[in-house]
Amino acid sequence: MIGRSEEYEKMFRLEGQLWWYRHLHERVVDALEQYSGNRRDIRILDAGCGTGGMLDFLRQRGYSNLKGIDGSVDAVAFCHERGLPVTFINLNDLASFEPDVQYDAIICNDVFCYFSDPDLSNLLAALAHRLKPDGILISNNNAFQAFQGQHDLAVGIIRRFVLADFKRLMPTAGLRIKQATYWSFLLSPLILGMRQWQRLQLALGWRAPEEAQSDVYLPSTWLNETLYKIVRIEQKTLRRTPFGSSLFIVVESRQSPVDKG
Repeated sequence: MIGRSEEYEKMFRLEGQLWWYRHLHERVVDALEQYSGNRRDIRILDAGCGTGGMLDFLRQRGYSNLKGIDGSVDAVAFCHERGLPVTFINLNDLASFEPDVQYDAIICNDVFCYFSDPDLSNLLAALAHRLKPDGILISNNNAFQAFQGQHDLAVGIIRRFVLADFKRLMPTAGLRIKQATYWSFLLSPLILGMRQWQRLQLALGWRAPEEAQSDVYLPSTWLNETLYKIVRIEQKTLRRTPFGSSLFIVVESRQSPVDKG
């Protein structure tokens, strides 16, 4: 999404309110608490942190040892406006950035969709190198090509994933998948219908590709809260779901100690 300053501005304004971001941020914290319990001093890196909504949420939850990196000047500027410790760096150059610093947890949300396989393999290897031996990588990703729509065009997404993609890519980086689930399963018919409508508009020429708009907008209060409650209930009642517009994974080093459960 580098170079799309208007999308970063929308993200900065809305990610603390919009149902999708709120749920994702809480899902990440749930994964961190499964990993480290109530500890708030673990070292966390948000790689591709955008405008800093995730880091800000972690800070509000008491996490104190935070670091962010992003390859967008606009995103980093918004992070600094929040007072967050974020450094500008192209993720393709991650291997040479602070190579001796390791983290308990790395977050990399909705970033892999901008990388082709060769570059993604390099990024995963660099992220694995930054993990402590028992550390975890938490990543949310755009899922299933069927959900492709104007949002993808607006933010520059070049690919979507299924779990099999990561089962293929992770071992070469020395990583293994610990947990994985698709989400927004209950909302899938609604999201799929909306995205198919968007694609039809493009196919019929009713909207030009350069006019594509992202899905980052705030619906009415009641609808925003309803959508948030649906995805939260889904997470609490359905441990894993087979379909959804996002794929959430928790990954660990293949050399990690046996999971204590």
